[in-house]
Amino acid sequence: MRIGILTGGGDVPGLNPCIKAATRAAETLGWEMVGFRRGWAGPLNYNPDDKAGSDHLLMPLDRSRVRKIDRTGGTVLHTSRTKPSKVKKEDVPSFVKDATLNEDGTYDCTAHVLRVMESVGIDALIPIGGDDTLSYGARLYQEGMKTMSIPKTMDNDVFGTDYCIGFSTAVTRSIDAITGLRTSTGSHERIAVVELFGRNSGETALMSGALADADRVLIAEVPFDVNRVAEMLAADRAANPSNYAMVCVSEGAQMEGGEIIERGEADAYGHRKLGGIGQMLGDEIKRITGINIISQNLGYIMRAGAPDALDQMVSRSYGTMAVQLLAQGQHGLMMALQDGKYTTVPGDTCIQGEKRVDIDAFYDTETYRPRVDQILGKPMFMY
Repeated sequence: MRIGILTGGGDVPGLNPCIKAATRAAETLGWEMVGFRRGWAGPLNYNPDDKAGSDHLLMPLDRSRVRKIDRTGGTVLHTSRTKPSKVKKEDVPSFVKDATLNEDGTYDCTAHVLRVMESVGIDALIPIGGDDTLSYGARLYQEGMKTMSIPKTMDNDVFGTDYCIGFSTAVTRSIDAITGLRTSTGSHERIAVVELFGRNSGETALMSGALADADRVLIAEVPFDVNRVAEMLAADRAANPSNYAMVCVSEGAQMEGGEIIERGEADAYGHRKLGGIGQMLGDEIKRITGINIISQNLGYIMRAGAPDALDQMVSRSYGTMAVQLLAQGQHGLMMALQDGKYTTVPGDTCIQGEKRVDIDAFYDTETYRPRVDQILGKPMFMY
């Protein structure tokens, strides 16, 4: 067999170990592994009638090629936020002749992608990504392509699994940054506002804030009263012997009566760039309390660098399991962790629902703090 593999969406630590594990598992079976560069943009821009001119979009993978890649973060295959079923007219490659027009004026190039898979000789494809990337993998499976999906996102919000590659490292990086920021915040007796990634799910901010012992945590699922937050933080600061306070906020959080702060043009999946709620919150806190602010957007620091031990472990297991299951004749599945055990769910599970913070179980909407009334019986990743 010849297996294709690609990484789509935002990069996270753990992608390279997953690629390495899948490649090694395939090689053990005598199979060939080939990576598509730049996520779904790879097959979209591959010209089957000009293979020599399209070689740069492929990366043959073997034990030697992947030997050291797990020691670094990101993805050696590169990535993009491309969706071949929804491509703007100007982005459709000139050699694609079988694209169909969608109602919104974009083009569906799925027929071309399937032709590319046949031309390259791909028997099965392993897409690694969030629900956007994996949703297109589910589309290909519906069209007859054998797929095995692997969930990754530092927001940990892919529906159908308790864990996504990249989550643990993002939390670890965030805790380190929040803890480190205490030095300057305390020295200047200020209130620090730390903005973290988290478009629709506040799980990363909630767990990071809880483990770093931030005074308050504002998550994407719960609009907040800025006046009440400001008053609470002023009280937190006064109660601290070092006279400072810390608040974490998801980039997708919003003030009551306000809107999510977005900018720029929407990508192929309809998402505009987020960011700025931290600065706005800081400005409002200073206006209300008169206390000076340190505003810090962690941004890509959360997904930078090599994966931690948990992301190494899970990513290797997901990559190996995907190949093992293909060897058993299975396909059309997504790798998952549920109740602490490795399992699978149908590949289209990621688009069957939404994974969000369980507010009743893990968050106090009155105090804007993590809350777990009873730990017994709760999942390992409780926040």
